[in-house]
Amino acid sequence: MPYKIILVHLDESSRVQARVKLAAAIAVADEAHLIGASMIGTSTQPFQQVNVSEKDPTLTKHLEFLRDRAASAVAGFEPVVKSMGVTSYEGRVVDGEAGDGISLQARYADLVIVGQTDLDEPAPVVSPDFPEHVVLHAGRPVLVVPRMGEFASVGKKVLISWDASRGATRAITDAIPLLQRADVVQVAVFNVEEKSAAHGEEPGLDLALYLARHGVKVDVLQQQTTRDIGRAVLALAGELSSDLIVMGAYGHSRFRQMLLGGVTRTVLQNMHIPVLMSH
Repeated sequence: MPYKIILVHLDESSRVQARVKLAAAIAVADEAHLIGASMIGTSTQPFQQVNVSEKDPTLTKHLEFLRDRAASAVAGFEPVVKSMGVTSYEGRVVDGEAGDGISLQARYADLVIVGQTDLDEPAPVVSPDFPEHVVLHAGRPVLVVPRMGEFASVGKKVLISWDASRGATRAITDAIPLLQRADVVQVAVFNVEEKSAAHGEEPGLDLALYLARHGVKVDVLQQQTTRDIGRAVLALAGELSSDLIVMGAYGHSRFRQMLLGGVTRTVLQNMHIPVLMSH
């Protein structure tokens, strides 16, 4: 089933147009409704809890500034998606902190698109752990767009990182609309002896049969490596000229600290092509 509702995060970063164009391309391919959501960066709820009125002139002025800044991102979103042929779209200015706000909005979408953290361009509204937070809390597949490069399309040549885990299974199922349109889908299975019981006698074969029933033909690549798996995945994607990586995300949060699995962290920090993750 194609994605019918796609959510893309809007902000004032220099990379927002690349993100919007990619979201628009997927929306056109799936005839989906595209939502561009810009968060004001804070919630008015804490002020209400400490009996500070929004009618306070200082607070009112500050909230007006935040909402105007978020509205400017929405204003830039609409002409871009219209010019790319998206027929159903809307822009939203949403009260709230970016990570929790986008995660909540994501509950009512089929796919979420966010940008990779760029420490050279810190955003006033977005925390450095924003993509990690959304991946772990959205409950939806999250397509993370790199901080560098142009990606007019995505998913022509897909690399799946398969370790027979729950997270990878969820990511592959979530990516089926993209996989069905791909020209090439390759499944990488690393160091199969470490999970021989999960992989079975022919690692990757069960997954290939599952995807074949969804109309997706795959090639299985068994890989042996002594390096960090995250870096091995990225290196293989470069060698294969892949334009999308599909993989599970591992980790949990403790207060605001993201405790990510090593592979997830490595890929999110060093990715050079879009990555679709599910948790």
